[in-house]
Amino acid sequence: PNFFVDEQRVGPYNMWHHQHHFTETPEGILMHDIVTYILPFGFLGDLVHPLVKNKLNSIFDYRTTKIEQLFGTKK
Repeated sequence: PNFFVDEQRVGPYNMWHHQHHFTETPEGILMHDIVTYILPFGFLGDLVHPLVKNKLNSIFDYRTTKIEQLFGTKK
């Protein structure tokens, strides 16, 4: 398959939908994620959203670093 989806049914988010897309290129495989989520707790969730967004960006940056370490990158 060229993509798969993680969907949270029960957990910390009111909704979590994570699409993982893969495209073959002359240089290798391009990975592209689309994450859609809704935080719980109404306006309180809105208040902490910047912190959650920064943490998620950090998690995905870490994943990118580890993938590059494991598989390398073509420049």
